[in-house]
Amino acid sequence: MLCDLESAELDSVAAYLNGADAAVFAAGAGAGSGAARKDTVDYGAAALFASAAVEAGVRRFVQVSTVGIEDADSPSVDPDFAVYLKAKKLAEADLKSRDLDWTILRPGPLVSDAPTGLVTLAAPRLPRSSVTRADVAAVLAELLNARNTVGKTLELVNGETPVADAVRAIL
Repeated sequence: MLCDLESAELDSVAAYLNGADAAVFAAGAGAGSGAARKDTVDYGAAALFASAAVEAGVRRFVQVSTVGIEDADSPSVDPDFAVYLKAKKLAEADLKSRDLDWTILRPGPLVSDAPTGLVTLAAPRLPRSSVTRADVAAVLAELLNARNTVGKTLELVNGETPVADAVRAIL
């Protein structure tokens, strides 16, 4: 189904989630979008989607964020990128305040290379490194049923551990 989370109402988004076992928020305004769009997508749409999950009774919620959240207020960060980091940071705080079985996944810089099936997944802060989009998707699929990751914020980069093993190893 197609839903514009920048203009949708809570009830309609919740209706889309009715009967779902889990929800994954993986949207982002993208490079080149302005500050207002980062606020409406990276924060606003994430908060709306989490609210809709609560309303629809969907307990399991995985949210894709980004590495570098801790640097959101650093003067060394490009101001446009800082807006993005601050929006993601607000979205994380919003999710953590909700009564959901949430996991936050912070991938490193995304690349479109072929999947490796090998990752490093750990609590923040991992050394900055890239990760393939396909490997992020594989980790998301594993996280959905990984009760050991509920209430955790995890960073992800390509590494040397098979995806399923990396998710199982989270304590």
